[in-house]
Amino acid sequence: MAKPMKSRLYLISPPEINLDDFTDMFEQALKGGDVACFQLRLKNQAGEAASDENILTSCHRLIPIAHAHNVAFLVNDRPDIAKQAGADGVHIGQDDMPYTETRNLLGENAIIGVTCHDSRHLAMVASEAGADYVAFGAFYPTQTKTPKFSADKELLSWWQETMEPPCVAIGGITIDNAEPLLEAGADFIAVSSGIWNYVDGPQKAVKAFNKLMDT
Repeated sequence: MAKPMKSRLYLISPPEINLDDFTDMFEQALKGGDVACFQLRLKNQAGEAASDENILTSCHRLIPIAHAHNVAFLVNDRPDIAKQAGADGVHIGQDDMPYTETRNLLGENAIIGVTCHDSRHLAMVASEAGADYVAFGAFYPTQTKTPKFSADKELLSWWQETMEPPCVAIGGITIDNAEPLLEAGADFIAVSSGIWNYVDGPQKAVKAFNKLMDT
């Protein structure tokens, strides 16, 4: 993904979903305003992933909705499922399939983002390899996982000043705490529970994030 003119929203699924219920929530969220991409991440707080069948079924149901709203669809951790499902790309961690193998599998047109935690070194390695974006975090405590790393917003400023690929801020981000990360230089704000658990619903959450990014 190229650096946007202004920060954009990057949605992440809840760790566990009822597909019928979530399909409606997803459609409502995308009606709330600009969303750059959506990552399907079906993995509970203990790190246990949903079955391959569950992930693939969810992809087949949700990808057409994402594409109808011009939203890129990424799969977490699993380049093989991303390829099988016809997703736009994948988000990989440091313990997943290496970037080069992922690129060889998915091709030059796929979006491949890489988790870099709080590490400038990992981010530079990913960038030099050709990653479409690097993700830093967690910036705040999060309900969806138990993070092993804590990132400082200065990391976003440093990246913005020195490197070309866009950076994604992730981890516990809500409408109430996103502004410092935007000011620090996050190209994309990745949000999960801050959207799906928003008191007024996901559509209004997306609208509120977009309003914040427009100021």
